[in-house]
Amino acid sequence: MDKKFKLDKEKCIKCHLCINDCTTGAIGLDEEGYPKLLNPLKCIKCQHCLAICPKGAISILGKEAKNSSEIKQINSDDLLNLIQSRRSIRQYKKINVAKGEIEKLKQMLNYTPTGCNNHKLHFSIIDDVEVMDDFRTQVNSKLINLLNKKPFKFLSDKLNKFSKYKNALQNGDDVIFRNAPHLIAVSAPINAPCPIQDGIIALSYFELYAQSLNIGTLWCGFCQAILKLFPEFCEYLQIPKGYAPIYVMLFGYSDVKYSRTIQPMEYDFTTIIKHQNEVTFLDKLKRTFWNLIR
Repeated sequence: MDKKFKLDKEKCIKCHLCINDCTTGAIGLDEEGYPKLLNPLKCIKCQHCLAICPKGAISILGKEAKNSSEIKQINSDDLLNLIQSRRSIRQYKKINVAKGEIEKLKQMLNYTPTGCNNHKLHFSIIDDVEVMDDFRTQVNSKLINLLNKKPFKFLSDKLNKFSKYKNALQNGDDVIFRNAPHLIAVSAPINAPCPIQDGIIALSYFELYAQSLNIGTLWCGFCQAILKLFPEFCEYLQIPKGYAPIYVMLFGYSDVKYSRTIQPMEYDFTTIIKHQNEVTFLDKLKRTFWNLIR
């Protein structure tokens, strides 16, 4: 594939930053000492060369430097406050998020990183309350119907996590979707190098950017389980063939307002020092078990 690598020699100062930063070594020097894409097949389309060039002399994949945004220094304290003030929202206003804000969220997702730059995630978004209500009704009806029967053992075991909510579902309590007006489900090709990590990273970015727009979010493990159990709902969300659902997030305008951050339990941290302790066979065996148990 032609990567459309172009260099404006009038702008290029031969700093060779693009060559040094090319992860795969696809860029080298031509006879005059200018950068050149010597190994197009090695290029993973990361655009590092376009981003690092201080003079904007490089274009690649049809992308020109003049169409990129300048990198600005953000206030680290404000970013930390955004992270600290994030809350899981379970009370939503029953209104659609503005189309402009939905579009901002969608465009932001194009910037989320993926392993090996395997930029093939798919996002299924329900951005209309009426569609969400239809999806909600179908899922809840399916669950109530199955919980009132005796499905075969495999499905019965998988439904155990929902059984304690049977009465609530029958009473009309939306314990799965929390009356959220919107939903986003991320899926990845089954042959992606690290699909789960890619999907979770993308939704983490989505969550924080949504919060900056005053939009609440909730990680929805119940809905993820539904998609795994009932393939018809993957079809409803138009998840592409050959793709598997990774996770689901609910979102919408919050109907509650938090006044301050929490004071969380602290994690354990270990500062690593140089050592040469002998690792016994038993230690290795235990570590292998712990590594594989999940």
